[in-house]
Parts: sequence; structure tokens; C-alpha cells
Amino acid sequence: MKPNRKVLECALHSPSVLDFPKQPYINPLITKENTPETIIKKPKESSQWNPIQKAAAMALNMFESALLSRELQHPLPKTSDPRIQIAGNFAPVPEQPVVHSLPVTGTIPDCVNGVYLRNGANPMFEPVSGHHLFDGDGMVHAVTINDGAASYACRFTETERLVQERQLGRAMFPKAIGELHGHSGIARLLLFYARGLFGIVDHRHGAGVANAGLVYFNNKLLAMSEDDLPYELTITPSGDLRTIGRYNFLNQLHSTMIAHPKIDPVSGELFALSYDVARPYLKYFRFTPDGKKSPDVEIRLPVPTMTHDFAITENFVVIPDHQVVFKLDEMIKGGSPVIFDGAKKSRFGVLPKYAKDCSSIIWVESPDTFCFHLWNAWEEAETDEIVVIGSCMTPPDSIFNESDESLKSVLSEIRLNLKTGESTRRCLIPNMNLEAGMVNRNRLGRKTRFAYLAVAEPWPKVSGFAKVDLVSGEVKTHSYGDGRYGGEPFFLPTGSSGRCEYENGEDDGYIVVLVHDERRCKSELEIVNAVDLKVEATVKLPSRVPYGFHGTFVEAKDLALQ
Repeated sequence: MKPNRKVLECALHSPSVLDFPKQPYINPLITKENTPETIIKKPKESSQWNPIQKAAAMALNMFESALLSRELQHPLPKTSDPRIQIAGNFAPVPEQPVVHSLPVTGTIPDCVNGVYLRNGANPMFEPVSGHHLFDGDGMVHAVTINDGAASYACRFTETERLVQERQLGRAMFPKAIGELHGHSGIARLLLFYARGLFGIVDHRHGAGVANAGLVYFNNKLLAMSEDDLPYELTITPSGDLRTIGRYNFLNQLHSTMIAHPKIDPVSGELFALSYDVARPYLKYFRFTPDGKKSPDVEIRLPVPTMTHDFAITENFVVIPDHQVVFKLDEMIKGGSPVIFDGAKKSRFGVLPKYAKDCSSIIWVESPDTFCFHLWNAWEEAETDEIVVIGSCMTPPDSIFNESDESLKSVLSEIRLNLKTGESTRRCLIPNMNLEAGMVNRNRLGRKTRFAYLAVAEPWPKVSGFAKVDLVSGEVKTHSYGDGRYGGEPFFLPTGSSGRCEYENGEDDGYIVVLVHDERRCKSELEIVNAVDLKVEATVKLPSRVPYGFHGTFVEAKDLALQ
């Protein structure tokens, strides 16, 4: 049966509509009828498959069809319903080869030279059942700026799972958030490992999607998600992107790495964490500027905890141990393995950067605190305090589990007293959802005055960004305009060295951000002066850019060092 699909003409749809664009790769297998018989088609058989593998593939496909028949009898929660999670401009796009000489309105500042890159979730195949926004395959969007001229390209990160699924002709790997809950989630895991047992899929070399963060470190561009090793990408001389492969730092890294590593602007070192559902639940490590890894430091936790982000100061790393945890036995009870544990006490661990073990960690409780992201932290020696700036999210697990309560993400200052072991928390901007953003990266780990954060309203869309004065509490906002929404604002410091001292203009630089006009179905890159929030230039992009996650900027002088 030939799938009945429409071309995505515009990104402004009701949440109940899910349309995939025409794509140059194998057609997705979901149909408007949405029945197991039309979803599960015989995958492309490898010429290397033996008769036992072929028979196993057929039997396991029949099992999957029966599982889907059962799942389709029950409505999906909003957090795993693809008609909501990837509707409108959250819907995926095909790859776009590099397009040069893009139209520019205004004048691109001379100091903005290089490539702005932004990662995001972009599923190759339409979901056959549950799907969360975070489940999509990684796609990186690149806007190259060279002496005022601009080009654009977007490419999938060629992860191990994407390569295998493209060869098979449909999705085969389980989706960590959208599918792995309840008894159906257990059945899907068993189905996946059965396919692995017969050699139909191979998860031994990673199953991650590399769709969240990006970092440029030691002359390498890395795409990351916390479920796998990073993937190394390269930016070609023409401004296109190419995947080099899964990157283990020259066989030094043998575990996953979170998508928010931190680069110390003074030492040039990279600091990172790895978390797991099996012991050890959490590990901390670092890399020298030339890529040499330290031994792992195991952080002892009582239960496996979601540790999406952390912070660094001049001398410490600040590790959250909050109340969103993994409890796999909840699946047996029919629930999600990612839950809010109200009985657990939320806390932060403060560990010296160069600790060889966790014996020197100081834990400070911070009641009812869940920060999905931490924007900065610094030391205040006169009070023996660590100051942490983050967005406190409530309900804590509402991103993963359906909730009747509206999500709030409140920018907060959390003070951890290392002498008394006590903490205080102060809401800096109480009436605005602020999520996704950064401080001046050349001041990371040191006291900063300004933070640049996405105004996540109406949630989960981003209507603009805020420049927050962390000292005075003053907030200045830049709105993208009616029917226009964007993503994470990226602050690019002015000057070839990029080093801005506090008293000489910490905010001296530009905000670069991708914006989409839902009425016109057009996307663009805005370059905004960070001092007065006036638009300096706009780059018109040749194709739609879905709303995504985190990005980075690689300066022109660094491109030749890849």
C-alpha cells in the first residue's frame, strides 16, 4: 500500500496534524490510516542475511504488528503523542546541501566571521507509535558567514542507529522517552534485543541520537546527546557538514558523555559528566586542552539520577543531584521509568576540579530544586558561598510525564554555603519562563552580570529572548514579532580574542539566533547587538529550520585547524 502523504506547505498547523515533508531518503512508513498492517512493512533484507535471520525478522515483525495493534487501542499522553510533539515547526525537514550568497538585510558586523551551528531532533522516519521531541535523530544546521556573505546547510549526524535504520528502511531502535514506558516499553526492549541477537540490528557501537549539544574543542566539532559517545563532525571549506564518526577521544572515553560539557575560558580544559542507570550512576572527568583525559571520578549516588547539566567555577565543579530519577521497575507497574521522587532530597555536590576521588565532595541540600539547565556559577570567598544561576523547573518531570499543571521555568539564584552546609534560593525573574541560553562564555565559572535566555512563552515555543542583569534584576527583552518564534540565543563576544573584562563591557558582543515566521513559513538568522538589542542584520535562509536545542559558534580562524 502506497503511503498517502501531503507535502508540508506551512509550519502553522493545529496540534492534531502531523505532516512530514517529501524527503530524498526512503519514504516513512506510517500512513494516514495508522494501522499496524500498513505501518509494519518488510524491511530491506541485507544480502548477508541467512535463512534463520530472514525467518527471525519476519517473526519479530509479526510480534511488532501485534504490539502496535494493542498500543493503538489506547490514546497516547501528550508527552509521547507525535501529533503534538513534532507538529508545526517542530516537524522535521530533509537535508539541505549548502546554498551560497543568501540575501542579507542590514550589515553583518565585521567581527562576526565563522559558522553558527545549531543541533536539534529531526526524526528520519515518521513515528509508528509514541514519540517525544527529544527522541528524533540529530540534525545540525550551519550558517557560515564570511566577510558579510552567508551560506546555509543542514545535515543529519550519521549516528550508528541512523545508518542502520536507513539501510533497513524504517525505525528499529527504541525511542528512549516516547516508547519505553509501561509493559509496551518492556516488550519493545525485548523486541530490540531479540533483533540484536539475530544480527538484524547492532547496538554494540552505540544507540544514541547526538541531537542535543554541540561543542568545539581541541579543533574538533562534537555533536552530543547524553545516551552515547559524542560524534565528530567536520565543516567543509564550502560550508557543508560531514560526519566523521563516533568519537572516543582516541580510545580514552568508554562511557556516555552528557550534552553540556564545559570549557574553562582560562585553562582551556573541558569538563564533563557521564550518568547511567547502572552503577556507577555518575562519573566526572576532564580533558586537557590537547585532549588528554583524566581518570574517572565516581560520584556516589543512592539512585540513578537524571543529570542533564552541571556548572563549573574557577576551582570547583557543581553537580546537581535532584529529584528526577530513573526507576526501571516503574515500567513493570505500567508507568514511566523517569519519575519525580518526592521523597528524595534535592542537593548540589561541590567537588574540587582536580579531585582524584569523591571523598572531598561537599553536599548542600537545596529543597524542591530542579534545574534542567545551569547557566553559570562562581565563588564568593568572603561568604564561603558558591553562587549558582539556573532555571528552576516545575513540575520537575513535566517534560517527560503528562501533567495538568502548567510548566514554569524560573530564573533563580541559588547560594550554597560550603561552611554551614545550608542553601538559599531567590527567584530573579518570577513571572517569565526563561529556558535555553548562556552567559558570556569567556566569563564562564566567574562572576557574570548578564545572562541571555530564551523567553519560552507560549511554552514550548520561544517568542524572544531576555537580557537579564543579574546584579540589578533589570530585564530587557527582544521580541521576534507576531507569529515569529525562535530558539536559544547564542552570545558571541566582540573582538578577535573574544576576551571581555567585566568593567570594560561584559555585554560587548552580538546575539545570533534562528527565527521562524510561522505565517510566511520562512526562517532566518538574526544578528542582534547585545548592548542595545537592536537587529544589526538578518540572513534569509533557503529552507525551513525547525525549532531545536543548543548551538555553538566556530570562528573563522579556528576552521582551518579542524
